[in-house]
Formats: sequence, C-alpha cells, structure tokens
Amino acid sequence: MLHSLKQTWLSNLRGDVLAGLVVALALIPEAIAFSIIAGVDPKVGLYASFCIAVVIAFVGGRPGMISAATGAMALLMVTLVKEHGLQYLLAATLLCGVLQIGAGYLRLGSLMRFVSRSVVTGFVNALAILIFMAQLPELTGVSWHVYAMTAAGLGIIYLFPYVPKVGKVIPSPLVCILSMTAVAVYLGLDIRTVGDMGELPDTLPVFLWPEVPLNLETLAIIFPYAAALAVVGLLESLMTATIVDDLTDTGSDKNRECKGQGVANIFSGLFGGMAGCAMIGQSVINVKSGGRTRLSTLVAGVVLLLMVVFLSDWVSLIPMAALVAVMIMVSIGTFSWDSLRNLRKHPLSTNIVMIVTVMVVVATHNLAYGVLAGVLLASLFFANKVGHFLHISADIDASGRHCTYRVVGQVFFSSSDKFVNAFDFKAALEQVTIDLNRAHFWDITAVAALDKVVLKFRREGTAVTVLGLNEASATIVDRFAAHDKPDAIDNLMSH
Repeated sequence: MLHSLKQTWLSNLRGDVLAGLVVALALIPEAIAFSIIAGVDPKVGLYASFCIAVVIAFVGGRPGMISAATGAMALLMVTLVKEHGLQYLLAATLLCGVLQIGAGYLRLGSLMRFVSRSVVTGFVNALAILIFMAQLPELTGVSWHVYAMTAAGLGIIYLFPYVPKVGKVIPSPLVCILSMTAVAVYLGLDIRTVGDMGELPDTLPVFLWPEVPLNLETLAIIFPYAAALAVVGLLESLMTATIVDDLTDTGSDKNRECKGQGVANIFSGLFGGMAGCAMIGQSVINVKSGGRTRLSTLVAGVVLLLMVVFLSDWVSLIPMAALVAVMIMVSIGTFSWDSLRNLRKHPLSTNIVMIVTVMVVVATHNLAYGVLAGVLLASLFFANKVGHFLHISADIDASGRHCTYRVVGQVFFSSSDKFVNAFDFKAALEQVTIDLNRAHFWDITAVAALDKVVLKFRREGTAVTVLGLNEASATIVDRFAAHDKPDAIDNLMSH
C-alpha cells in the first residue's frame, strides 16, 4: 500500500512540481477563454479547472493527465447559458457527472478498443489544428511587438533544453512565460495580457447548490445538454488517456477514468464551475515538462487557484504572446507528423479514415462527430475487407451427380451475396453437400443466405446436406434458419 502510494504520488517529485507549475500558468488564459466561449464569468472556468484538476488527481484512472474546463465542452454550453442562465449550466454539470459515473460502472471505457489507430491519429491531428487556430485571434491585428514576443518565446521553448546543466532541469515553457513577462514589464510594452481577458476572482470557491426547481421540466431542459457533455467529455478524456499511455509507455484504467471524470464534474458543479474533461494540450505540456504521476495534476490545480486568488496582480501581467508561444509548441508537439510521412505507405482506407476524422472535427469543432465519423468509416472498410476473405470451391464426383462445396472464411452481411453467387443452381445434380468445417456464420444475413442456397437447390430437385457447422454458427443457424422448416420452399417462392 505504502509502496503503491509512493509510486503514484512521490516517485517523480521535481518533475511533477515543475510540470504542474507550467500547466497551471497555461491553464489560466485557457480557462478564461473557455468561460467567454460559454458565455459565463471567467471565474466559472477557473473554479472548474481547479476543482476538476484536484479531484481527478485522486480519483482518475490515468496518472499525469490534466483535466479542466475545455473548449470542446464550452461549445456545447452556449445555447443552455444563453436561454436559461448559469444555474441551469451548474445543474447540467451535476447531471453530466452522474451520467459519466454510470458509464464507468457500465464499463463503457472498454469501448475504446473499437476506436482504430487511424481514428486516434485523426483526432490528435484535428486537436492540434484547433489548438493552433485558437491562437490566431491573438496574432491578428496586433503590433509587431506581439510577433517578436511570440517568436522569442518559441525560440526559448525549443533552444533552452540545449543549455548545459539547467536546460534539462527546468521546463522551457516555464522559462518562456517568466522571461517574456519580465521583458514585457521591464520595457513597458503595450501588449495584451492575461488581465485583459477578464477579471480574475479574488476569493476561494464556495459550496453552492444550483438554484433551479427540482422537477421534470428542469430535467427536460438540462438532460440533452448533460448527455452531450457526458459523451464528448468521455470521448476526449479516453482519447487523451490513450495518447498519454503512448507518450509514457504505461497503461491506465479507462473505466476508472470515466468514473473519475464524473466525480470531478459533480464537484465542479457544486463549487460554481462548469463541466470539463481531459485536455490533450495541457496533458502533452505536462508530459513534455516531466510530469508523470498524480502529483503533477494536483500541483497544477492547487497552484492555479493560489495564483489566481493570491497572485492575481502578477498573473494578470503575463503577456498573451508568451502563452501563445507555449500553445503553438503544444500544437506542433501534438500533431502526428509521422501520419503525413505514412500517407504513401499506409493503405488508402486508413488514410481516408484519418483525413475524414480531421476534417469533421475541424469543420464542426465537435470531437464526438469526428470520432463517430471515423469509427463508422473504419467499421465499413473493415467489414468490406473481411468480406473478401471467403473462398468456395466445388468438387464434382466421377458420376457427375454429386457436388461438394467447401466454404472457407467468414459469412456475414458483407459477404453473403458472394456466398450465394458461388453456387451453380442450374447444374443437373442429384446431391449437393455444403461443407462448412472452415466457415463461420456471424449474423442473420448469413443464415438467410444459407437458406436461400439450400432452398434454391431443393427447388431444382437436388438433395442438400449441410455439415461441419461449428458450435457458434450452429447455434445461430438452428435458431434463425428456415430451410429445415416444413413450409420453407413455399415461403421462398412467395418472396
């Protein structure tokens, strides 16, 4: 127990604390920006980020992953806030948490195995593009100082790690933020800062119950939003967990992550925060800055609150250009550049799935739509591919009256037509044997195809023997097949 506690919290002390500091600084402008997107006060996003990060550090299934208020979630809240106000958003956040906990107990986290690598790659690339696009408003219609600061910030981020001794010890994004702030203050530059994005809160969050009537009408209003928030939140969190698994070469408990996200959102709603989920950008910053254990997530949440509440005068001086540089680094680091190089090597179907996922996410700004499109496409391509793994050979005996058809492969909705078309129903045969020893029947479409073959032969006066069904195939054939029923031919003739 003590060893496990030490491993998950204290095994990487310096790296986690420094990474948590960097993440906390990068979380502030994002939380404010997402609050503005959702149409609520900046403190709603900041309180949410604090609550979710702190709670998920204890109850989440993926150590080292950062969860807070996110843009994907904020986009889903706009209409609810506009039409019904903040209190209904807080109620929706609570319901979202309950639904996510339910998903965890239903083990829906296991569904991640149905998401192919090409969908994950498309998701990652789309997020990298969205992160970069989110920085563009800070780089349009501004003075040359902003471009100079951003370029200098990127220079520090990429070159500082090469500085002997200290380069590998102190995270370069932290050096970028601190040095760019010092330069901006010293030179008195008139550029946009964190303080210009909105008023920072000066009090700790307090427990509050949403002031909404507890009736079915309220449930009817908040349920559609809560369900959408729960789905998008879990999708982004589970995808991010998969990416952090890859980055750190470690595994994680996806079902525990579902429950953890739910608990974190309930706490957020009870302390005046909006719903949130895992943040791929911040998680990448955390990992790249040396964060590995739960401590990095906890430090990020606690430092965020301490800085916002007690050091707001200093935090408000951070130039947005420095944070833009950090987020550009995140988008460059997040994008899978290998996926571009692999376009020539990978199959066309894999490339199409990846590109469609990217296009749908970028076009709709909704991760759920992109992932859904990618998974559907990948499933169709897979079904089509497996459908080709079907071979049927015909052996006619010396008398020419008995033919044995040997079926090898998978028979299901995609390959059923191929199965039927492989038989010659006009041949003058007395006896046909269909050998299914090396075949598998998956669904009722396959069973219907077998019915069609058997009954067509019988209609031509040919006796048919079906043999070799494995146990699983025999179960579905016995249950749904019609060819062994007395009125089977009549039924076929009537269709």
